[in-house]
Amino acid sequence: MNSPELRNVGRELLRFRRRLLLAVGGVVLAFGLLIGRWLWLQVLRHRQYSLQARDNRVAIVPVQPSRGLIVDRNGIVLADNFAAYTLEITPSKTLGLAATIAALRAVVPISPHDERRFHALLAQNRSFESIPIRSRLSDAEVARFVAQRFRFPGVEVHARLFRSYPLGSLGCHVIGMVGRINASEQQQLQDSDQAANYQGADHIGKTGVELGWERQLHGTIGFDEVEVNVAGKPVRKLRSKPPVPGSTLVLSLDARMQKLAEDLYGDRSGACVAMDPRSGEVLVMASMPTFDPNLFVEGIDPQNWNQLNTDPRRPLLDRVLRGTFPPGSTYKPYLAMGALTQGLRTASYTLNDPGFFMLGHHKFRDDVPGGHGKVDMHKAIEVSCDTYFYMVANDWGVDGMHDWTRHFGFGRLSGVDLPGEVRGILPSKAWKRRAFKTPALQRWYAGETVSLGIGQGYNSFTPMQLANALATMANGGTRFKPRVVRMVEDMSTHRFVATPAEVAERLHLDPGYWQVVHDGMVAVNASQQGTAYAVFKDAPYTSAGKTGTAQVFTVGQHQHYDAADLARHLLDHALYTVWAPADNPTICVALIVEHAGWGASAAAPIARKLIDYHLLGTLPSDDEIQKISGRKPTPLPFRYAGARDGLPPVPGAHAPPPHPGASSAAEASSAAAPPVQPWPAPTPASAPAAPRAGSANARAAAEGALQREGRYVAAHCGAGPLFSRFGAAPECPDPDEGERL
Repeated sequence: MNSPELRNVGRELLRFRRRLLLAVGGVVLAFGLLIGRWLWLQVLRHRQYSLQARDNRVAIVPVQPSRGLIVDRNGIVLADNFAAYTLEITPSKTLGLAATIAALRAVVPISPHDERRFHALLAQNRSFESIPIRSRLSDAEVARFVAQRFRFPGVEVHARLFRSYPLGSLGCHVIGMVGRINASEQQQLQDSDQAANYQGADHIGKTGVELGWERQLHGTIGFDEVEVNVAGKPVRKLRSKPPVPGSTLVLSLDARMQKLAEDLYGDRSGACVAMDPRSGEVLVMASMPTFDPNLFVEGIDPQNWNQLNTDPRRPLLDRVLRGTFPPGSTYKPYLAMGALTQGLRTASYTLNDPGFFMLGHHKFRDDVPGGHGKVDMHKAIEVSCDTYFYMVANDWGVDGMHDWTRHFGFGRLSGVDLPGEVRGILPSKAWKRRAFKTPALQRWYAGETVSLGIGQGYNSFTPMQLANALATMANGGTRFKPRVVRMVEDMSTHRFVATPAEVAERLHLDPGYWQVVHDGMVAVNASQQGTAYAVFKDAPYTSAGKTGTAQVFTVGQHQHYDAADLARHLLDHALYTVWAPADNPTICVALIVEHAGWGASAAAPIARKLIDYHLLGTLPSDDEIQKISGRKPTPLPFRYAGARDGLPPVPGAHAPPPHPGASSAAEASSAAAPPVQPWPAPTPASAPAAPRAGSANARAAAEGALQREGRYVAAHCGAGPLFSRFGAAPECPDPDEGERL
């Protein structure tokens, strides 16, 4: 019988200890992992996960700022906001987008245009964003939907602010408009420092002041921090940061004067700019015809878009900044000033005008077939003698005229505080080489130079450039950058801060030469021979003006222009430029009436009424307006911004004028106006005099004396191809040169 195996207590104890150590190690390791994980979650990553947990519980809702108001210089509201309800769908939360829209139609009217706009916005936005399908719901429509909201998950009613232009089409091109942010604008915002400020925003400025001053008008976004439940429904508001509204802009425009200008145009096309030559402030900026910017705020419907887009009068084109026109005879005062300054003419040099100028075998005709008789510089401006300025241009040359007139802003951006301006065309030999590809067309011909002397040929400028050049001449040589925005509200102090006047260039114009041009332009309105005398003969103030008529097609050498035989689109453009009072100007006006004929009869009456309003405070009667425009004006309800809009008083604002008749302030302005200077004006001391031509021999002697002095190069004829008043269309058009009209 075998003895039982003895137990090895020591070995079992060792095994037990090993197992115990392993168990303890496992427990320690497990606890270590738990503690490590706890440290990782609760200490090292505490901020990240606490924020994630908070985000699940708290939602940050952006609060859009109210857009700043736009008012005129007297506080008349031009653009404001109103609150209305919108019906909005979040596609990702619906049970079926098409079925939801179909069911909604039975509760709230939804037009095909509303659906098209919704799907267009859906293509530009993400499915979890709220997209409006109906705007401006009535109280009854809101009540009907709220009663059945349970049927429509993902559909909500929201209160929003909408942009409104209470005066409709008045000043639409300068005020501009807002519209929904498109894909390219969204990308530009994402790439800019304004991305955070546009979270949840769906509108942005598109044109005019609304675009150019978008940052000031938009304001600063705010937010609400809201606690939500598991279903995403708000439970309570934790905290909020209110948005900062956009700044109110005070424009330099006078809305009543703007209304008068547009009424005086009636159904005619054209452009008008009135400016204060002392500061560059724009008082009127009318582009005709106009359109209603309210149509674009929520997206224009196809019918209205087609109507505007196919209208041959092109109401969407801002003619003031983007339309270009030949300046016609309104260009002559700048050439006269240059001819005196450059020594090409003296003030008293006289020629015997035969009614034409011959260059080779080509006859450049004056508008008076028999000519104006004996003409010096004063009379050349007064009666608008083409022959005189044909000769000036021929003697000066295209590059000389280019280098001089560009100082007045021709062919250059004026620097106005609005987007979209073009520079027009101030021709030179270098410009023609760039504009054409064909060598024969790249060459500059002598006949093309002659046409420039009367503001025809390739000359093509914007109405803003015409007004800015006129203001520069009126104030004696200071070219300001035109300003449309006069003051901006400082949202921290709620006070208006003036925008500074900026000088673009100072010209050193000889006072004596300037007086010669000034007196000639005064005679245009004050002398019985003046081209605008019939319009200004009874004005209680002096003014300095220049009429202009610009042809839109070439009249052959043996043809005669007869307006009665032409279609309307072939009639001449009527132009007129004027400043007043003549010796201390506070307003200058440059305007164009397209295809209206003579500037003196079609354009000057508009300028007269605008100046009467500005200086005398008088408004024409409806019958007077209808006589000029052919259409009776429609009244507009002007509303003045005030305390209810949260605005401080507008500095310098004036109450509306009384019924037609002068106010006391206007009478004071009229009394201060200097008397009309008699013609002829005395020759200034700084301008050397040349002998008057009493006969052909005297004229020849005078020309010989001028040549010996080096002050005048006699006219000469060159061989080669000749052009009349119009050149070929450029083969390489530059979009920055605008559209010639």
